[in-house]
Amino acid sequence: MVDLHCHILPKVDDGALDCNMSFEMAKKALSEGITIIIATPHHQNGRYLNEKKDILQYTQDLNRLLEKEQVPLTVLPGQETRLYGEILQDYQKGKILTLNDTNKYLFIEFPSSQVPRYTEKLLFKIQSQGLIPIIVHPERNSHLIEEPDLLYNFVNRGALAQVTAGSVTGYFGKKIKKFSHQLIESNLVHFVSSDAHNLENRSFHMREALEVMKSEHGQDTVYAFLENAQYVVDGQICFKEPPEKIKKKKFLGIF
Repeated sequence: MVDLHCHILPKVDDGALDCNMSFEMAKKALSEGITIIIATPHHQNGRYLNEKKDILQYTQDLNRLLEKEQVPLTVLPGQETRLYGEILQDYQKGKILTLNDTNKYLFIEFPSSQVPRYTEKLLFKIQSQGLIPIIVHPERNSHLIEEPDLLYNFVNRGALAQVTAGSVTGYFGKKIKKFSHQLIESNLVHFVSSDAHNLENRSFHMREALEVMKSEHGQDTVYAFLENAQYVVDGQICFKEPPEKIKKKKFLGIF
């Protein structure tokens, strides 16, 4: 299994505090059936800066450590970038890292309580450069919860989105769990990933999330999400059903 979104690199953001924690997270990932993790440290979120060249080095260092300790987990380079106006210029300068450095898929994070006004135009510009934006954890964005049609518009115009395992299982509360499942039902998310930061309050929950998804949405949905994660690693085109709008009456039921 591939986990596209994880803060396993040590001492670079609010994820693993040190190499020991990275090592323990790796062992936990393996116990959940994860064999490949894309390390996605925060970048340009107002607190952390992790540019491409540094992430490539940190990932190489962690893989050496895991190999030395005989932990059969592969860590690939990635980046969780907060959307900002100069993202394409910095991509051209070699500061922005696509997932697994394939120059195909780019993680995009919004502020937790808003969607920048320039988002639609900037996502279009990103796609015009041959990149496919993947919006991370839209189910935890309060603006998108209030206006899910925004996400529909982004996905309908070519973006993809990733739901967090802990959201699917209810770790972030009933409202976010309900919204997560509505996003899955409406074909507005295409991957499930851990967004693990540690083993205490932000762990993996991947195995549990897949069981919940199988029960709620069927095995075919689980397969599609797992295959899409591998397609991202390989830089191939992901499977995508036509998105649907979340009906307002149905949506309001979460409150």
